[in-house]
Amino acid sequence: MGLSANKLTKQIVIGMIAGAILGLIINFAFGLTGPVQTTLVDGVFDTAGTLFIRMLKMLIVPLVLVSLVCGAASLADPSRLGKLGGKTLLLYMMTTAIAISFALLIALAVSPGEGKGDQFEEAEYIAKQAPTIKEVVLNIIPENPVAALAQTEMLQIIVFALVFGIALTMIGGAGQRIKKIFDDLNEVVMQIVVFVMILAPYGVFALMVKLFAQLGFASFALLLDYFLTVFVVLLVQLFVTYPLLVRFLAGQNPITFLRKMRAAQLFAFSTASSNATIPVTLRTVEKRLGVDNEVASFTVPLGATINMDGTAIMQGIATIFIANVYSVELTMVQLMTVILMATMASIGAAGVPGVGLILLATVLSQVGLPVEGIGLILGIDRLLDMTRTAVNITGDAAVTTIVAKSEQDLDLAVYDDPNAGEEAVEAGVNPG
Repeated sequence: MGLSANKLTKQIVIGMIAGAILGLIINFAFGLTGPVQTTLVDGVFDTAGTLFIRMLKMLIVPLVLVSLVCGAASLADPSRLGKLGGKTLLLYMMTTAIAISFALLIALAVSPGEGKGDQFEEAEYIAKQAPTIKEVVLNIIPENPVAALAQTEMLQIIVFALVFGIALTMIGGAGQRIKKIFDDLNEVVMQIVVFVMILAPYGVFALMVKLFAQLGFASFALLLDYFLTVFVVLLVQLFVTYPLLVRFLAGQNPITFLRKMRAAQLFAFSTASSNATIPVTLRTVEKRLGVDNEVASFTVPLGATINMDGTAIMQGIATIFIANVYSVELTMVQLMTVILMATMASIGAAGVPGVGLILLATVLSQVGLPVEGIGLILGIDRLLDMTRTAVNITGDAAVTTIVAKSEQDLDLAVYDDPNAGEEAVEAGVNPG
């Protein structure tokens, strides 16, 4: 039996609030160390939350592979994939450029961190090296598809699935028989999604308890201006930029779009993982927004891999913050470099663990700022990371809606129906 979007949203909200309250109580009553933290927080709640995230990650590879193969195999004209990919990539880069440009403008106006250089202890941060352009290009094509699947190399999985799906369309009857198997596999994967989503409120509760029980507030006041600047710009991207794009590029009601994205946004916020949210994002755009699977199965996994608008916002404001703390005045050329680097690197570093901080380290190096400054913001990055993830998956859905409308693959009756897909979003079953 399906779980309605509204019911799941309410349950997740309850789980988030209850978990945050319990975590804060543990934090204030028992501190950041001791047997309660060790046994209850690091033991029970951390185990429960980690198990939930693992179940979500368990779904990523089979869901993306099967869904993409089905979508590509359904294309009547395989050459259409190039057009679809071009539009999607261009829109993702455009939203990222808008995000970081606006972030820099606001940060320059607010000047977070200005005059606070003597209040911070010396920061420590060892930056991982970003991949070279050659490595990026080579890593798009998997040497071993099985290894790519085992290691969750998303770009490689996407490429292999698309090639496999297109091949099915070109071999006639045999391809149709194999496609039918993948269609059936898709139903099986969606049924697994049903099982996992039933546990979502409990998993979210455990994650929130651990986060707030271990959140120290000693240095939070020093970072408050940085935190609020990032948070406000993220909200503007979420509630202004995307709705405007949906309104003017897709011609659809932005309020409807935001209302139908609530469950996915809350889910992304609680998990802080775009990849882990793929099952919910995919079913939301298909069942609630009315996007055809041919489009959604391509744009959503690709967006979860390369679309980093929330991360771009953090990079822009963090760059200004670190520059202010170290009393460095950035030139216009350096600011333009930040915009270009963050926009292009979001694709180049796709799939790299800790990608946001790696990209930030690259940006700081390019404009002559100390990479160690990243250590200043690590303490509160988890809270902002949760909001960034909600922004990122909303951007994925907005671009998916725009591309689907341009390709005439958006069911307007489903989009305009406030109750469409209510029983199917997180359950992954047809709404009737």
